[in-house]
Amino acid sequence: MEAATFGSSQFLTVGSSSSSSGAHSLRFLPFEFNRNTLKFKPYSSFSVRASAASTGGGGDSVVTLLDYGAGNVRSVRNAIRFLGFDIKDVQTPEDILNAKRLIFPGVGAFAAAMDVLNQSGMAEALCTYVQNDRPFLGICLGLQLLFESSEENGPVKGLGLIPGIVGRFDSSNGFRVPHIGWNALHITKDSEILDDIGNHHVYFVHSYRAMPSDDNKEWVSSTCNYGDNFIASIRRGNVHAVQFHPEKSGDVGLSILRRFLYPKSHMKKKPIEGKASKLAKRVIACLDVRTNDKGDLVVTKGDQYDVREHTKENEVRNLGKPVDLAGKYYKDGADEVSFLNITGFRDFPLGDLPMLQVLCYTSENVFVPLTVGGGIRDFTDGNGRYYSSLEVASEYFRSGADKISIGSDAVYAAEEYLRTGVKTGKSSLEQISRVYGNQAVVVSIDPRRVYLKNPDDVKFKAVRVRNPGPNGEEYAWYQCTVNGGREGRPIGAYELAKAVEELGAGEILLNCIDCDGQGKGFDIDLIKLISDAVNIPVIASSGAGAVEHFSEVFTKTNASAALAAGIFHRNEVPIQAVKEHLLKAGIEVRT
Repeated sequence: MEAATFGSSQFLTVGSSSSSSGAHSLRFLPFEFNRNTLKFKPYSSFSVRASAASTGGGGDSVVTLLDYGAGNVRSVRNAIRFLGFDIKDVQTPEDILNAKRLIFPGVGAFAAAMDVLNQSGMAEALCTYVQNDRPFLGICLGLQLLFESSEENGPVKGLGLIPGIVGRFDSSNGFRVPHIGWNALHITKDSEILDDIGNHHVYFVHSYRAMPSDDNKEWVSSTCNYGDNFIASIRRGNVHAVQFHPEKSGDVGLSILRRFLYPKSHMKKKPIEGKASKLAKRVIACLDVRTNDKGDLVVTKGDQYDVREHTKENEVRNLGKPVDLAGKYYKDGADEVSFLNITGFRDFPLGDLPMLQVLCYTSENVFVPLTVGGGIRDFTDGNGRYYSSLEVASEYFRSGADKISIGSDAVYAAEEYLRTGVKTGKSSLEQISRVYGNQAVVVSIDPRRVYLKNPDDVKFKAVRVRNPGPNGEEYAWYQCTVNGGREGRPIGAYELAKAVEELGAGEILLNCIDCDGQGKGFDIDLIKLISDAVNIPVIASSGAGAVEHFSEVFTKTNASAALAAGIFHRNEVPIQAVKEHLLKAGIEVRT
């Protein structure tokens, strides 16, 4: 595993191709973001925004941030700034010791983080800071590193401040790993920062967890149930850490950050009490983004992947501006927002500055997970400069993405793996998963239904379909496609899903070309086939046209989330209407 290095958010840490020993060299890519090149209207402030001069700030509006360069820390930065604080980045161990309040948003792998902390002298400074009961908030990996060790790529020794070993979730009991989504907390003692949570869901995304025990019970402030009760947060004195992501947990998460930053203040308006009890099904808003014929970046929607109007002009269908729509869906209650750059397969992603700016601006006001996909692969530009898929993904992460979605490149990698039985470690899927963790990698599958008289007519997995084919065929297999659905490949959706799970995918976005834009419901046969076959979460996509389609896919398949686009863009079905329907159907959702 590559160890990232300390630095400000203006630099990306990227590994070059690994040798057989698994070693990586480090390169730094300067990332200049010019806010003047695009102008977007900022959204009005949410109720939890506070000025630096408000109560509890003590006149000191600086937060020290320990950012060791892995994953999306921009969201934490944006949340801190949103709440009225400035940020000082840790550059030396002394910066930790001198901090008045320290936030450590750990992202990525345990071993890589510990390597950085030990090699830089930060580990000793962190231990001293925490042992002296200084104001500290660890997030996700920032909680796990406080424990004695982790089984992730290990055992690997941690900071040893809290008794216990960080282990992987057990998927043998039917629970999908990674644990991705909005789950409920069980508060076990006074935690202060969780006082305003109001029994609402918070957002988790992780494959490893620490377990409560008699040895660490004095630290545990809340637990969460996912197969077993694991530690969701710890608190002792001024030291806090959470396994979930407050910066991605909407207004509830912002209230947690505010409680840490303003420990003596109280929210003027308490949140409405929620009814969170378990992992919720997710409703995801998807924005298909591309440049129209005038050069403007727009949100569009296809009809079986055709995004042009059937008019004389044949122009690209324009359903709105990406940043505006993303902000609207966040306020409407979307659990995640997904950007799919639908022409990325033929363009150079790092040359797509507007798309990177869309991510940057969206993450300033949208505090739920953001996924971006399209064109994530190795690339050589017109000047002969080679860019690895890892560099492309890193740029997206540093621009505000929490997860990246890989399409065509994952299909090619799976074909090669199934042909040779060898994991080379060189595919974009394997590289990104290894550096950022599989929870950060979504594989987008774009299959087309092929009807069969007999399931034995093909070597791929076929299923009996609910609706017979045009000639009465009772079976079908699902042929995967690449390049935006333009080219069929000799691999089925079932075979692809199983292969990419083994190669390191943490989630599957399951589309269906036949259902796309039809509004007649999700392809239940396909979604059940895939969600029953893998142990990672599956997102159902393509075909939603009514609220009933969401309850159908959640009751008839093991999908963890359902995604829609056109019905939200055209205001045909509001997100809140979907959630109200699901609640009435007895399906838990975040409210």
